[in-house]
Amino acid sequence: MTVPDSLISLANDLPGGVVFPSDETWDTARTPWNLAVDQHPAAVVLPRTAEDVATAVTAARDRGLAVAVQGTGHNAAPLAAHGGLDGALLLNMSGMQGVSVDPETRTAWVEAGTLWGQVTAAAAVHGLAALAGSSADVGVVGYTLGGGVSWLARAHGLAANHVTAVEVVTADGKQRRVDAFNEPDLFWAVRGGGGNFGVVTALEFQLFEMADIFAGAMFWPVERADEVLHVWRAWVEGIPERVTSAARVMHFPPMPELREPLRGNSYVVVEAAMLLEDHFATDLLAGLRDLGPAMDTFGRIPMTDLAQLHMDPPGPVPGVGDGLLLRDLDEQTITQFASVASAESMLLSCEFRHLGGALTPGRVDGGAVSGLDADFLFFAVGVAPVPEAAAAVAKAVQRVKGTLEPVRAARTFSNFCESAASPESLYGPSLERLRAVRDRYDPQRIMRAHQPLG
Repeated sequence: MTVPDSLISLANDLPGGVVFPSDETWDTARTPWNLAVDQHPAAVVLPRTAEDVATAVTAARDRGLAVAVQGTGHNAAPLAAHGGLDGALLLNMSGMQGVSVDPETRTAWVEAGTLWGQVTAAAAVHGLAALAGSSADVGVVGYTLGGGVSWLARAHGLAANHVTAVEVVTADGKQRRVDAFNEPDLFWAVRGGGGNFGVVTALEFQLFEMADIFAGAMFWPVERADEVLHVWRAWVEGIPERVTSAARVMHFPPMPELREPLRGNSYVVVEAAMLLEDHFATDLLAGLRDLGPAMDTFGRIPMTDLAQLHMDPPGPVPGVGDGLLLRDLDEQTITQFASVASAESMLLSCEFRHLGGALTPGRVDGGAVSGLDADFLFFAVGVAPVPEAAAAVAKAVQRVKGTLEPVRAARTFSNFCESAASPESLYGPSLERLRAVRDRYDPQRIMRAHQPLG
């Protein structure tokens, strides 16, 4: 009996439906946000409720199938790379997008298919803000389960550290609501341990009183990358924890959707979000403005506009990328990086994000990943419009990564790792405890996480 035949009865039980390889909607259902990733699960389930998820998990277990989960598929590459979809039922959570905000407790309850743009809009009505991703269409749950580095990260830490409750369907098909007092080991594990323990159907997390923020970007011609990156590296040594910044080498393609003067040009860019009064922020930016940027967008903006700062694509794209954690950025490394990244025109962005502050391990307690033991985060990505271009973009990413090997940190960060990484590098000293929790809740190991515990 083929896998689809074994799931015909499941299709009758789920209002959202099951999509099989023979269906006309198959390609739409199986395709992630990252269009460069070619996914081939056994079937795709489109749940609408937690009850649908429980039914699907039970059916998969009874039929000897594994279960994989995607909210959007921004970081879909690792799951496909290690064969996580082979013989698996893929739960596409995009049909579960409920959001509610409680202004009294300053918390949000968010279903598993919700995008950050929906949450920031709902929170802003009450003068509140979330530790959101840099793109409005990043999925809330996948981002948060991996840790979650926001534009407020140096002030508040990882998004996972501010989760107050998790609703999850475990491998036995049971719906659970876990928190610090109910099944605390599972609550600890999912916050940073990803989808290794069950299917998260909703999160509850803390919001922050914040209606606007001083933020923006400065642009210089890419020929000045070495100079600007050295100044930025010195600048971050003296900034307060209430400032989170990034520096990037960007090659904008000649696409009509891009505005002038970005279209078809290359820049070195410094971005920052500053939880400071305007005059303090302006004074702090003086050292960067002394470099005479070609463009300067800094000013006070609504929190809902912060998702535009990073200039991420507004919809699905075929991207190839990868990241590293860095223990330092010395002068020689910056110079080598600037030379190589400036020449790699196939790469849309090669960026450094400044860490530290509340991201320092132990500063904000909560979850299997409670901080990042590194000073900087690096990520490079290029667009591969046809499959033949993917290999070339991947080689370009590796060339840029190669300049950073001397300062590479020992650990890897799941949110920015788009290749299959070792469990030891991802989870470090938390690994054995994570495995013990996994073995308790998924002894048959039917869950296929995008970064498994091994």
